[in-house]
Amino acid sequence: MVAFTIQTNGVTNGVTPNGNSTHSSHGLDVLIVGAGIAGLTAAIGLRKQGHHVQVFEQSRFATETGAAVHIAPNANGILKRLGLHAEDIEANKMERFTEYTSSGHELRSIDLVEPNKLWQHDWRLAHRIRLHEVLKKLATSKDEQGPPAVLHLNSGVAEVDPREASLILTNGDVVRGDVVLGADGVHSVCRRKVGGELVKPFSSGKSAFRFLINRRAALEDPITQGLFRSAGELVTWYGTDRRVVMYPTSNNSLLNFVCIHPEQESEAGEDWTNDSNKDALLRVFKDFDPKCLALLSKADPDSLKSWKLLDMPVLDTWVNDRLALLGDAAHPFLPHQGQGAGVAMEDAAALSVVLEKGLKPEEVPARLKLYETIRYERANRIQEYSRQVGKDIQKDSKINMIEYSNYNFGHDEFDNSTQRLREWKWAQTPQIYWRMPVAFGPMPGPRQSHAGVVRDAVESTFTTASIKFKTSRTVLQNLFPPGVNGYRFKSPGTVAYCSFSCTTLNKMQWLGGTGYNHIGLYIHGVEYVKPDGEVISGTYMPILFESLTDPIVSGREELGMPKLYSAIDIYRGAESYRIKTSWQGSLWGNFRLDGLQPDDDLAAATGKVSGEDDDGILVYRYMPKVGRDFKGQSEAEYPVFVPFAEERPQPVTRRVWKASAASINIDALDWDALPTLHHVISRLEEIPVYEIVQAKVVEGVGVPDVAVARRIV
Repeated sequence: MVAFTIQTNGVTNGVTPNGNSTHSSHGLDVLIVGAGIAGLTAAIGLRKQGHHVQVFEQSRFATETGAAVHIAPNANGILKRLGLHAEDIEANKMERFTEYTSSGHELRSIDLVEPNKLWQHDWRLAHRIRLHEVLKKLATSKDEQGPPAVLHLNSGVAEVDPREASLILTNGDVVRGDVVLGADGVHSVCRRKVGGELVKPFSSGKSAFRFLINRRAALEDPITQGLFRSAGELVTWYGTDRRVVMYPTSNNSLLNFVCIHPEQESEAGEDWTNDSNKDALLRVFKDFDPKCLALLSKADPDSLKSWKLLDMPVLDTWVNDRLALLGDAAHPFLPHQGQGAGVAMEDAAALSVVLEKGLKPEEVPARLKLYETIRYERANRIQEYSRQVGKDIQKDSKINMIEYSNYNFGHDEFDNSTQRLREWKWAQTPQIYWRMPVAFGPMPGPRQSHAGVVRDAVESTFTTASIKFKTSRTVLQNLFPPGVNGYRFKSPGTVAYCSFSCTTLNKMQWLGGTGYNHIGLYIHGVEYVKPDGEVISGTYMPILFESLTDPIVSGREELGMPKLYSAIDIYRGAESYRIKTSWQGSLWGNFRLDGLQPDDDLAAATGKVSGEDDDGILVYRYMPKVGRDFKGQSEAEYPVFVPFAEERPQPVTRRVWKASAASINIDALDWDALPTLHHVISRLEEIPVYEIVQAKVVEGVGVPDVAVARRIV
């Protein structure tokens, strides 16, 4: 498990209730309404991002109560990332699931030990109060990563301003921030400010008793002890319109009960802290199996509560400007899958990701809409699953409480939101280069940063050594793309000119300030005639060797350049420049420039890649189709032109040396020595050198990114 940790500047800050800022460091001011599981989980994740969190809770936590809560695998993974290990709060493993009819007939019993191994994290059953206490500590402790969250108790919220990201407390105080998160439950105040009309929860027609009993008392009773065949066992008794759900918590020392029934049969309120009495409980379930009733009779009166199970229509949106809802404020859950807390934690995790470190306040509204996009479908689907599982038993119907487990459990919201955020960022820059492997996003390269920002190579340096020579036009013409019309020489003569030009690039930003070497064959005086008769003039480059994989892949995929790998070693003396090219130790090229002397005529020099003052570079792009059945067929095939006049930045020549002598020696060796290059080098070896007409070394700054390369159509 990779911990969810982010480096922060370690400076704490906050906003006082009167709205005055008390900090000057970076980080958003986050106002969270509600200090339940959703609010505290969000507070932990957001403080880890370096934000300054305040949580406003209307209660005093003076009479804090609670029963048990499912920490399903999808929730357990989130807690681990935030530094909470469920086993440390005595949350025991879910190991068996058993169902009975209300009369005590066993429907099925499923061992969950092996299935648990399918999920990345354990399915745990925790005491809600213990979970809440640790979440509160992780949110507010000074010992954790990021600025501690400030928890304001007895601080009810009367009004929310989504545009200003401000709160008016019930005592009249005003609090201002950069973002407001409404984690204030099913009766949310924040929900009033989201959507066009007020959406209120409604009764599902069911109420529930909840309470705890001591598991030892159940095991010591001869009537009930047979119900417990293993630790970590969740048991459900189904009646036609009611059910009893029991599962252990606190290292199997306590049994948690949720007893769901028609709401008209008890006097439950809409708050789950409403006290109830044992007589009402036993009356509602009087027709159930005596063993089940014997368990119910052991209910701890101090923990016995009842509440109406509330549902709510699906909201059109959870977000308004700088306000977002999470947890029950956005999607109150019926308890039939034990996913309410888990989905609230998922919401909090998503917010922790999209409201990332360094985010500017003006970016908040867009990020909250992204949060909604990430979470909306999944949360509402699980909410609907809970409705389905909670339906009354009809004739021939089959209830399957764990039917949806694979969808619910097989999800990691930190990983999911991180990827969705990446994809969202990529989509913000549509004009961006993608290269294989696309799973990792747009590739950084000479034409863009990873974020798609155009790179500036004004300070990058180049040293270009070129040897221009007279040779056979027909030999060079044979290096035009076979079977492709359009390429021709300007001159009808049988002699032509070409250059081997070798460039060393350095101070390349996209390579972390380093560089690489490349050497290519440049055939001068070439034209490409388009089908409409338009003529494009330039230098044709049939091959370019480079000494580094990154520019090779970038140039082939983004620009269609005919690049291959070769080692290129350069040795520079006081008056000489020597270039040796090889593959895996097999030396195939030796290029020398001797008698180098400074030349003050900078105006006549050029730092262009071809070594000559050409109009641009002509190449031919070819990409094969994938698959044996398509051998010899192309996926893409067309001419490309790079107009030098449009290149940015334009190279600036600083120094020039001319050579009094130069030589070119190419040895194709054999297939054993050059198994991937022999067919290329042997063709280069065929080119006769009639006369070397110029040899020079040019130094300068400014390296064009070749982004002006375009398809000739």
